[in-house]
Amino acid sequence: MGPPWSQESSPEEGLPTEWSREWSVTRRVLLVVSLFSLLLGSSVLWVYIFRNCGPRPCETPMCLDLLARYQASGNTSEAPCTDFFSFSCEKAKRISDSFQALAEENKKRLKRQLEDPGSWHPGSGEEKAFQFYNSCMDTDAIEAEGAGPLKQVIEELGGWHISGNRTSFDFNQTLKLLMSQYGHFPFFKAYLGPHPVSPHTPVIKIDQPEFDVPLKKVQEQKIYAQIFREYLTYLNRLGTLLGGDPIKVQPHASLSISITSQLFQFLSPLEQQEAQDMHFQMVTINQLQEMAPAIDWLSCLQATFTPMSLSPSQLLMVQDLDYLRNMSQLVEEMLLKHRDFLQSHMIFGLVGTLSPALDSKFQEARRELRQKLRELTERPPLPAHPRWMKCVEEAGTFFEPTLVALFVREAFGPGIQSAAMELFTEIKDALVAHLKRLPWISQKTRREAQNRITQLQVQMGAPEWALKPELAGQEYSNIQLGPNFLQSFLSCVRSLQARKVWSFLQPLPYHRWQVSPWGVTASYSIPDHEVVFPAGLLQPPFFHPDYPRAVNFGAAGSIMARELLHIFYQLLLPGDCLDCDTRALQEALLCLERHYAAFPLPSGTSFSGSSTLLENAADVGALAIAFQAYSRSLLEYRGETKLPNWDLSPHQLFFRSYAQVLCREPSTEHSQVTHSPPRLRVHGPLSNTPAFARHFRCPRDALMNPSSRCQLW
Repeated sequence: MGPPWSQESSPEEGLPTEWSREWSVTRRVLLVVSLFSLLLGSSVLWVYIFRNCGPRPCETPMCLDLLARYQASGNTSEAPCTDFFSFSCEKAKRISDSFQALAEENKKRLKRQLEDPGSWHPGSGEEKAFQFYNSCMDTDAIEAEGAGPLKQVIEELGGWHISGNRTSFDFNQTLKLLMSQYGHFPFFKAYLGPHPVSPHTPVIKIDQPEFDVPLKKVQEQKIYAQIFREYLTYLNRLGTLLGGDPIKVQPHASLSISITSQLFQFLSPLEQQEAQDMHFQMVTINQLQEMAPAIDWLSCLQATFTPMSLSPSQLLMVQDLDYLRNMSQLVEEMLLKHRDFLQSHMIFGLVGTLSPALDSKFQEARRELRQKLRELTERPPLPAHPRWMKCVEEAGTFFEPTLVALFVREAFGPGIQSAAMELFTEIKDALVAHLKRLPWISQKTRREAQNRITQLQVQMGAPEWALKPELAGQEYSNIQLGPNFLQSFLSCVRSLQARKVWSFLQPLPYHRWQVSPWGVTASYSIPDHEVVFPAGLLQPPFFHPDYPRAVNFGAAGSIMARELLHIFYQLLLPGDCLDCDTRALQEALLCLERHYAAFPLPSGTSFSGSSTLLENAADVGALAIAFQAYSRSLLEYRGETKLPNWDLSPHQLFFRSYAQVLCREPSTEHSQVTHSPPRLRVHGPLSNTPAFARHFRCPRDALMNPSSRCQLW
C-alpha cells in the first residue's frame, strides 16, 4: 500500500459526470484568463518601461517654438524618401530661408536694444548709438531737410555746374575728398587687407570699382539700350532733385553713362581672370604713378588711410593693371575735353553712395532703378525692407563695438557659450576619429591632419577686445552727431574708416573677425588657423542648450564640421596630397561628381559639378562627421529628448535639422558658382548616408536610397 496521499481522491471523484465536465471547462477558462491578464500586464509594463527609457518629449518654450518653426517651414505630405528638401523646406510652394530668417531675428533683437530708453552716460558709445538710430528713424526731420544737406556737401566739394555756386574743379582734390571724407570711390576701390606673405601686416589693395549698372560685354544690344534708358532716367531725376534744369542735366547724365560704359569695357572679364590666374600684383606708389598718372596716388591714399605714413616706395597690391592704365588715360582725355562732365560723373556717383542717408525722393529713385535693372537682367526683385531694418544695419556698422556687448550679453550668455563649445569639441573629436578610417589618406598625412586639428584656435560669440567696456568711449570720440542726419551719417563714415585703419595697425587681431558678432556666417582664417562662430549664428533654430541633442548636432554641428573641413581642402586638390592614394581619392571624387549629376533639378536652376566639387565634398563630409558625433553622444549621454506631438524619432530629427540649415531659394548671383543649388545640397549628402535611408525606411533605389554610394569622407 502506498503512502496515504497517493490514495487521495481528486475533486472530481464521487461527483456526477456532468459536474466533472463543467469543472474542467471552468478551469480552462480561468487558465486562459490568467494567461491573458499576465500578457496584458507584461505589455503594460513594457510600454511603461519603453516610454520612460526612450526619448521624452521636450516641452520647454524653446522646443515648442522650434516645433512651430519646423511645422511652418516644411511640407510633411511630401515623401521624405523622394523629396526631402520639400519635406523640410517648402510650404505652400514657398521655400523658407533659414539664414535670412535668423539674420532678421538678430536685427530685431538689436532693434529692441536700440529702442530701449536706457540711462546712458553722456557722450558714451551707447548714447551715440541710440541717438544715431533715433535720428535715422526720424523720417519727418529728414523729409523736412530735403536736398539741402546734400547741396551743402556738393558745395564743400567746390560746387557743381548743374546746381550753381560752382568754383574751379580740381580733379585730384575732389577725388581725395570723395575717398577720404565721403567713402566714395568712383574709379577704383582702395582698402586695407592682409599682406600675402606676412598676413598680420596690412597692405593697401587697389581693386576694380563696383558699378550700379549691370553691364556685360556680351549683352544683347536691345537689353543694353533698355538699361541705358533706365539709368539715364535715374540720373536725370537726381539732377532735377538737386535743382538742375532737366535740359542741362540730360547731356551730363548721358556722358556719365558713357564714362561708366568705357570703364566697364576696360575690365578683364571674371572668366579671363580665373583662366589666366590673375592675382594681385605688388607695385610701389611710384610705379603706379608712372602707369596711371592721372591720379595723384600718394595724396589720395595718404588722406584715405591716415594715420598710416605712406611714401612713394610704399608697396601696394594691385589687381588688373591694364584697367588702371586705361582708366587713367580716359580721365586725362576727359579733363582735356569735358572737365564739367567728369565732375558730374563723380557727383552722380556720390549721390548714389549717400542715398541711404537722403530723403525718400532720392531713395525711391534708387530703389526704382535697381528694380528695373533686375527685371531687365531677369533677376528676382529685391524684397522691400522696413525703415527700422536699414537703420539697425547702419547703427550696427558704425557702432559695432558698443552694440556687441549688448547683443552678446542678451543672446550668448556663459551657459550658451559653454554648451556651444562642448558641441564643437564633440564635432572635433569625431573628425579626428573619422580621419583614422579614410582609405585614401596615408599615415603621415593623417598625423599631420590630426596635429592641425589639435592646434586649431576657435572663437565663439564675439572677439574678446570688443567686450571691454572701456573701449566704447574711445571708439566714438571723433563722431559728431547733427545738425542733420546726413552730417551724422558722414561723421560715422569717417570714424569707421579711421577705426578700420587703426585696427589694422594694432598688434592684436582686431581685424580678424570678418563678420559682425550678430552675423550668421562662420569663417576660417588660414593665416591665423582659427575658426570663428559668431554669436548670431549659434541661435535658434540652429542651436540652443534646451534643444534635443539631435537638433544641435544636425544643425549647428554640421555647420561646425563644414568649417573644420575647410582646413583640408588642399588634400582634395590634384597633386597636393603626395602621400595619399591618388587613384582611390580621384575615384571617390569622380563618384561624388556623378552622384550629384544624377539628381533632377527644378527648371531654371543649373550647377557645374566640377566648380562645386570641393563644397559638395565639404557638405558630404560635414553630415558624416556630425552624424558620427551625434551617434557617439547617444552612447555617452542619457536623456535624449524629441519634439512633442511630432512623429519624428531623434535620428529622423537629426536629418530634419540638417536640412533646415540649407533651406533657401536658389541664388542667381555669382557666389552660386562655388555651391550647388540648395535642393542638391540637401539631397546629395543625405542620399549618400545609409543611416538616412534606414531611419526613414526608404525603399531600395528610391531617390534618397541609391544602390551605390561614394566613400570620400
